[in-house]
Formats: sequence, C-alpha cells, structure tokens
Amino acid sequence: MMKQKRKDRLSKYSAIWILMMGLFIGELLFYTWCRVQSIQVKYVISQETERQQHLTTLRDNLKIELAHLKSPQRITAIAKNQLGLIKPTSTQMIAIP
Repeated sequence: MMKQKRKDRLSKYSAIWILMMGLFIGELLFYTWCRVQSIQVKYVISQETERQQHLTTLRDNLKIELAHLKSPQRITAIAKNQLGLIKPTSTQMIAIP
C-alpha cells in the first residue's frame, strides 16, 4: 500500500516535472522564434531605408536634370542651332486687335 502511494506520488511529480519542462522548452522556442522574426524585420527595415535613400537621391538628380532641360538658354540654343529659328523682327509681328 505504501509502495503504491509512493509510486502514485512519484508519477504525479514526474508528470508535473515533464509538464514544466515542456512549458520551459516551449517558452524557449517561442522566444527564439520572436528573436529571429525581430532580426528579419530589422533587416527588411534596413534594406528599405537604403532603398528610400537611393530613390530620394535619384529624385533629386531628376529634378536637377529637369531644371536643366527647361532652362530658357538651352531652349533658345536648340531653337537657333538645330531648328534654325530666329527672333521675329518688328515688321514680322502683327498685332491682333
């Protein structure tokens, strides 16, 4: 009878011990998974930050190029040299009432 109680108590403690170890291992796995996810998200954020900086630089360069292409001096030079256009004289202008 004593041995049976002792066996029951031992099996009860063993079950509790196994349950506690299972919970502990589960917590460790969950913590590890969270850390891995955190590192992956940080890596993605870093990549996207670099991409944003690259796109911002590209946008700024395109704005500069657009300003250069719109410059009146450039347009005047193209009109004179490539298209053969000249400024109209006062006799060539007609005033429309």
